[in-house]
Amino acid sequence: MTRIAAALLILISTAAVFAQSDPDFFAPKTIKARMEAAAEWQIAHPKHESYDWTNGAFYAGLFAAYETTRSQALLNALMDMGQKNQWKPGPRFDHADDIAISQTYIDLYRLKKDRKMIQPTIDSVAKIGKDKSEQVDKNGIMWWWCDALFMAPPTLAKLAKETGDRSYLDLNDKLFQETYDRLYNKQEQLYARDASYLINEKGEGKRESNGKKVFWSRGNGWVVGGLVRLLKELPKDYPKREFYLTQYKHIIARVADLQQADGLWRSSLLDPGAYPGGESSGSGFYIYAMAWGINNKVLDRNKYLPIVKKAWTGLNALVHLDGMVGWTQPIGFDPRRNFSAESWEVYGTGAYLLAGSEVIKLKS
Repeated sequence: MTRIAAALLILISTAAVFAQSDPDFFAPKTIKARMEAAAEWQIAHPKHESYDWTNGAFYAGLFAAYETTRSQALLNALMDMGQKNQWKPGPRFDHADDIAISQTYIDLYRLKKDRKMIQPTIDSVAKIGKDKSEQVDKNGIMWWWCDALFMAPPTLAKLAKETGDRSYLDLNDKLFQETYDRLYNKQEQLYARDASYLINEKGEGKRESNGKKVFWSRGNGWVVGGLVRLLKELPKDYPKREFYLTQYKHIIARVADLQQADGLWRSSLLDPGAYPGGESSGSGFYIYAMAWGINNKVLDRNKYLPIVKKAWTGLNALVHLDGMVGWTQPIGFDPRRNFSAESWEVYGTGAYLLAGSEVIKLKS
């Protein structure tokens, strides 16, 4: 049987679940079926270079879906991607986006133990601090946008764990701290997307139509999703772990207060009324991060479980019968209104798969 035929069989077998008029979105069988259908739909609709940051997020979710379902078809797709890329990250050694895909390479390395799967990433990261950096020259710091905190820190932490080289953690601490110092708003407990969204001492800068500061939903979703993936890799006794855990808790608490009536979050966190219905990518990352916190006993279950249940139900309402994850804001760097039920992107599917991989672990 070909891999395409196997994928079609998965889609056919899950159709009955998707067709239920009132499915139990928390039943493990339902979660697995919906994750498989979403994953297979996205595999059948490729977009962007496979090493691109967008696919870095998708394949992170796809690996989580494989761990959840143990689907050979999904593992085949993961391996095909790595082999097609020759296990290479993107071409820019100093750009966090270009090592996002390396998270999946390292996860697959843990299964196969083939050094060629991680050596190109090791070689690329080795240039940081040694070769001239365009990012630092242009922006003063290397990780100058909040999305970077999903793309790069988990890769460095995974490398540290697999190689035993703690210098990767030192590098992550340095670069993460720079981003935190520049972009984190301690009053709002949220990240600005980049320095162009900061308000100066005179109160001047970009604002939403209601006068609030601009805090992008997916941008902060990138941050908390990245923090979860970082915390999963850090040693329990790591000196800086508490800094990252506190960051995570503060952002999650703030985001929880901004959930909308349908259980989801709008593309603008502080001006939800000015933006269209629930945005799937930011919402997916929040569900993933909150469910992980409940499962790992770092969040109050009584407070956060109802939020996650409402959000997961709302997110599944955005998934089409064929598995396409709709209502995903297109590529951008700020809140947008130019999307609808038919809008999809690979990172939207990735966020959905990551969310499902943690929701399925929740106990009633």
